[in-house]
Amino acid sequence: MLNVVVLMGRLTADPELRTSSNGTNYCRFSIAVDRSFVRSGEERKTDFFNCVSWGRTADFISRYFTKGQMIAVQGSLQTGSYTNRDGVKVNTVDINVSDANFTGSKRESGGADQSSYTGSAYQGGGYSDRRAQNAPSAPSAPAPTYSSGSADDFIPTPVDEDLPF
Repeated sequence: MLNVVVLMGRLTADPELRTSSNGTNYCRFSIAVDRSFVRSGEERKTDFFNCVSWGRTADFISRYFTKGQMIAVQGSLQTGSYTNRDGVKVNTVDINVSDANFTGSKRESGGADQSSYTGSAYQGGGYSDRRAQNAPSAPSAPAPTYSSGSADDFIPTPVDEDLPF
């Protein structure tokens, strides 16, 4: 069986770190994800997903992410239910986040290192080279744009019987 969810969107509010009754840190937050398809003459629609992270992943998200910032999350879909104060049963669907990544620019993320937190191991970002931060950046050339092409733009690869794969 497979239960994998990968989403990229913007945080709708600052994530808030809390502690469960057994002492485990957790963080609940919501992300807004634009739909990729837009019907002609309509505005792009957005879906809102409730997320929860636990332990060190929760610490990482609450420390480095703020409202409006882009975030990429990976986890699993989790359903649940509870009875509210009026005695009505409420069904819930959450993304149980196991991995979180920065997706915007350093400027957008407040200058934080482009890193991620995966499960229980911090993936990068713990070390920063001060020389690299203070070095002047080389001007980057604009990326080439390809609006159209033709078959004449490609060079055919010779057919060889001994392919390397």
